[in-house]
Amino acid sequence: MRVFLGAFGDAGHAFPMLALGEALHARGHAVTIETWRRWEEPARAAELEFVPAPEYQVFPTRQRPLKPYEAAVIAAQTTREAIRRVAPDVVVSDILTPAPALAGELEGVPVATLVPHVHPDLPPGFPPYSIGARLPRTALGARLWRATDRLVALGLERGRSEYNDCRARLGLPPLPFRHTGLSRALTLVATLPQLEYPRAWPPWLRVVGPLLWEPPGERVDPPPGDGPVVLIAPSTAQDPERRLVRAALAGLAHEPVRVIASWNGPPPDVPPVPANAVLVPWLSYAKTMPTCDLVVCHGGHGTLVRALTAGCPVVVCPAGGDMAENAARTDWAGLGVRLAPRFCTPWGVRLAVSRALGSPSLGTRAAEVASWAAAHPGGPAAVDELERWQATLA
Repeated sequence: MRVFLGAFGDAGHAFPMLALGEALHARGHAVTIETWRRWEEPARAAELEFVPAPEYQVFPTRQRPLKPYEAAVIAAQTTREAIRRVAPDVVVSDILTPAPALAGELEGVPVATLVPHVHPDLPPGFPPYSIGARLPRTALGARLWRATDRLVALGLERGRSEYNDCRARLGLPPLPFRHTGLSRALTLVATLPQLEYPRAWPPWLRVVGPLLWEPPGERVDPPPGDGPVVLIAPSTAQDPERRLVRAALAGLAHEPVRVIASWNGPPPDVPPVPANAVLVPWLSYAKTMPTCDLVVCHGGHGTLVRALTAGCPVVVCPAGGDMAENAARTDWAGLGVRLAPRFCTPWGVRLAVSRALGSPSLGTRAAEVASWAAAHPGGPAAVDELERWQATLA
């Protein structure tokens, strides 16, 4: 196949698409990836053809008000030229990156969607996505959540209307369904099935497992000793003040644990590092997590599933985006401990870590997930689904 992949450059969306590109290339397919220029070098190193994604202002400001999806209209017209040149058999577009999907449709190329996190479309009776509420345990709980269904539907309908207006500006017909970012031809959900609430899946959707990729990095060893190893793995985008790292270093300083902490970037200032900890700007999660007993994170999907597939239970302190949803799924699945953001303090982190390390069932469950992931790698599973789908189009 000739495959055109498209995702904007945020790590949580670009990394899974890069992983998919590598898996497709390993299977012998020709891959072009369109994303931000910051990922050009690793894309070319993986022998993927690289196309720089258009980078436009997305959100309106007082100085420059924008119509909804105005940036997508501009980007789709640019991306269309790249798709016309590549002439792919299929396009795979990230759920939050509409330009490749729109451009592929304009060129008459079949389009699939990649969802790089848990599936966001929840059935009636489930709590609204991303608010951080768990699946209800009782029929009464489900009835209470049904009271929010109409409000959610109003928001989705507004989104459909705005997206269809964008499509009209490009000369495309309206879509009759909500959640317009999900291809009804094929949608790949790149998460652990253990994090998905039980439900009936539509025939066009496949849960393939996580698509894991990271830039080159080094393994970091903990301080010497015998205590359990706790890795502090903060968000790269949602915690600019590094509250979680500061709270963890202070809160675990006198605990019988060994701490590895990463800033994930240059720190504004370096806090005191206790004797039982090491603090580094960057590290390789793939190389370091398998040596750890617990991971403390904000709950970004990539970091979360990387920890779980390494067999590490987690403490999740959500900071924004879909992190509250991921924390709820982790708690529901028995894979970790939730820590409310207001308790992101030395005392709160210390208590959550103690609870997690004192719950053997969390480690047992995480080890089961790791065994499943080793037997069901997400990259080959996603390629299998794309190959089967493309065969039906021929």
